[in-house]
Amino acid sequence: MNSEIVRLTSTDTDLIIRCHPFAEILYWGPKLVRFSPEDVASLQRPVANGKLDVDLPLTFAMEYGRGQFGSPGIEGHSDGYHAAPVFTTTKVDIKPGAVTVTSEDELAALQLISELRLDAQTGVLQIRHTLKNLHHRPWQLHRLAVTLPVPEHAVEAMAFHGRWLREFQPHRVRLEHGGFIQESRRGRSSHEYFPAFVVGDAGFSEQRGAVWGVHLGWSGNHRLRADVKTDGRRVVQAEALYLPGEISLGEGESCSTPWVYAAFSQAGLNGMSQAYHAFLRQSLIRFSAKQTRPVHLNTWEGIYFDHDPAYIMQMASKAAEIGVERFIIDDGWFRGRNHDQAGLGDWYLDEQKYPEGLMPIIEHVKSLGMSFGIWVEPEMINPDSDLFRLHPDWVLQLPGYQQPTGRYQYVLDLNHPDVFDYLLARLSWLLSEHPVEYIKWDMNRELVQPGHQGKLAADAQTHQFYRLLDELNRRFPHVEIESCASGGGRIDYGVLERTQRFWVSDNNDALERQAIQRGMSYFFPPEVMGQHIGHRRCHATQRQHSIGFRGLTALFGHMGIELDPVQSDEEELHGYRHYIQLHKTLRPLLHGGTTWRVDMPDDTIQVSGVVSQDQTCAVFMMAQLQMLNYSLAGKVRFPGLLPEAQYEVSLLDSPEIKTVREGGGTMRELPSWLRQPMVVSGDWLMQAGLALPVLAPESALLIGLKQV
Repeated sequence: MNSEIVRLTSTDTDLIIRCHPFAEILYWGPKLVRFSPEDVASLQRPVANGKLDVDLPLTFAMEYGRGQFGSPGIEGHSDGYHAAPVFTTTKVDIKPGAVTVTSEDELAALQLISELRLDAQTGVLQIRHTLKNLHHRPWQLHRLAVTLPVPEHAVEAMAFHGRWLREFQPHRVRLEHGGFIQESRRGRSSHEYFPAFVVGDAGFSEQRGAVWGVHLGWSGNHRLRADVKTDGRRVVQAEALYLPGEISLGEGESCSTPWVYAAFSQAGLNGMSQAYHAFLRQSLIRFSAKQTRPVHLNTWEGIYFDHDPAYIMQMASKAAEIGVERFIIDDGWFRGRNHDQAGLGDWYLDEQKYPEGLMPIIEHVKSLGMSFGIWVEPEMINPDSDLFRLHPDWVLQLPGYQQPTGRYQYVLDLNHPDVFDYLLARLSWLLSEHPVEYIKWDMNRELVQPGHQGKLAADAQTHQFYRLLDELNRRFPHVEIESCASGGGRIDYGVLERTQRFWVSDNNDALERQAIQRGMSYFFPPEVMGQHIGHRRCHATQRQHSIGFRGLTALFGHMGIELDPVQSDEEELHGYRHYIQLHKTLRPLLHGGTTWRVDMPDDTIQVSGVVSQDQTCAVFMMAQLQMLNYSLAGKVRFPGLLPEAQYEVSLLDSPEIKTVREGGGTMRELPSWLRQPMVVSGDWLMQAGLALPVLAPESALLIGLKQV
């Protein structure tokens, strides 16, 4: 195989790389019907007047030393020397679907190893760089980024912002001049800036336009940027963000970027999401057993810190009656934990609350046919704890400064061997002495002055967190882990390699969840998204919603409920039972099908659904978020169906819909399909569509399609 020009190809995507004399990506886009290495000659650029007298390639390292005046891919120095390295290819290793390019700067004594993999089925590109110091003098690394070129017609970026209780909110910027940058220094992937964005054609949408998605699989500090060079070329970069002095490479030492996961689609955001979902299902997501995702009940919003074993067993009994399959005791089970200002770090059972231990509850839960889970927050410590009083030096901090608390707690220094060993021992006690099958792993505080032995160590803290998860997974492979960091604070592919579920947000408000869950769905499939039905009055917003709107909003993810079923009235219990059963009926489709988000001209309506892999059945939810912009809701055109097939269209779930004559208030006449199921061709449903009813704000309905 030609090692100068390398082609990595998949079902829909091609990646063309020039490997000599330096490495650069020449093409990343739709699969080429025919390709010859000689074709790349057509891309030889002119050299513009008024600039340097040589062409400036967009190399893997984006070297400043070559005359690239934008954001370099590598920044650092050796006591002020060798600060502008230039890399030349020394070795190319080609394997099916992958290439590794080794480059060196002999003067700086630096080696760069670049690994690229293009998944043959999904077209998802994985790429990372490793920088190695070959010199006896240490090299201070400031930045090490993965750089990917995108075409000149990628003129718009969609990124995500948020905050606690309002994560995954999309926003868009035009890419015309200069750069767009988004970063987090909070020590986790963060509620504020999820480490991913999308660039593409102007006005790209769910179903239209060419788009390039980029996600950094990293749970710590990060930076993403998109830049437009003055010559019109465009690049995107993703990197772990290093704090001053964090990375110093001694002789023979190396540093690797996290894996960057990139996906191209000609079919808008849906095509990108479907590539990511399929890739995760085949490559990253690992469940402890080949089983359906069990329906949860988590006790937090039901009892908070008020733990009474007899009452908790009543909750478990009620939970089993309505169809719950996994029962989780949340915060409050360990010593001193009667409120959120004490006890973190003291991972010993509170014998006053549990005089007979946890086993009676666990045995009761299992006798009801449910599995048992429990909440932990191992990385944290309260000042009011026995552990802090004994080991104040175990806090992640810089000496001489007053470390502020956050949520009344500090962070433990996982780089300290005694801290790591203590946490591993206490978690091993919990998981070996009790038949726990699931832990909800929380992380409720950002990192401030994250110091170890007087130096900043946020990057090392994240690596130690991964090491702790890896060791627990090795010791207890049957235990599943949920990544819960105040809800959506630590969600990324790096932690997904080691866990099975994300708690999407601490906000169970169904209206807010419609936007949050849609934002997360761009990069994650439903089966890893924890979506719960909350109490009638939302804990986070105090807003009230019907059980129908709450139930359908939670339906499409990894479903659960978050409340006290003992205190719920019969009407509510009936609703929980109904939506749990509906979820179980649809679960194989929801957790194995193809996710679609539908472009709607009226932005007060949100439509999304899942189509089975064989395209024989589908479910779509219409959510009316607020008052319609127009008097009619218009039509929905269902994507992903078989044009030649005939489908029965039916209403699977909805609020009570009546005409004005029947006591309703939104319609005088209903769409005919609401009166009785009808059979329509797939082609007609995709091109002409289905007339939607007029719904009241903050309500939803579920439409079923089944081939006949």
